[in-house]
Amino acid sequence: MGDCGDFSSHLSRCHSFRVDSGCWMMYDQCNYMGMQYFMRRGEYPDYMGMWGWNNWIHSCRFIPMYRGNYRMRIYERENFGGQMYEMMDDCDNMMDRYGWNHCMSCHVMDGHWLMYEHANYRGRMWYFPPGEYRYWRNYGYPDMRFMSMRRIMDSWY
Repeated sequence: MGDCGDFSSHLSRCHSFRVDSGCWMMYDQCNYMGMQYFMRRGEYPDYMGMWGWNNWIHSCRFIPMYRGNYRMRIYERENFGGQMYEMMDDCDNMMDRYGWNHCMSCHVMDGHWLMYEHANYRGRMWYFPPGEYRYWRNYGYPDMRFMSMRRIMDSWY
């Protein structure tokens, strides 16, 4: 099975699931919107209780395996404004590493990344495949400020 933008045509409710292979992003709204949750191989017998979800999974997206160099440019302002840093590895705390209290736009050149609202990979997360992300609001993240990010590595599969 691949990406699914709306589970409602397949099932009305989902209380548990199993990932047989690969990595996936699960969304609590249709069409890959809303809260996102990263899943890798394993069983999730009570995902709602595990993460405190108050909603069902409504869509999912497969994350393709990537083996290569990782590169992402992060910017302190929207539309690639302000200072820029090029990242090639994980960053658990942008304040400690760059002296920034947030990241407002990015350009993912290589690899697939997860970005988190708090330091140390905590809080809400968002998946960023290769592409240019000038304004978070264009992707349904109007008030987001990212504080940590990590690469989705092939060892996670």
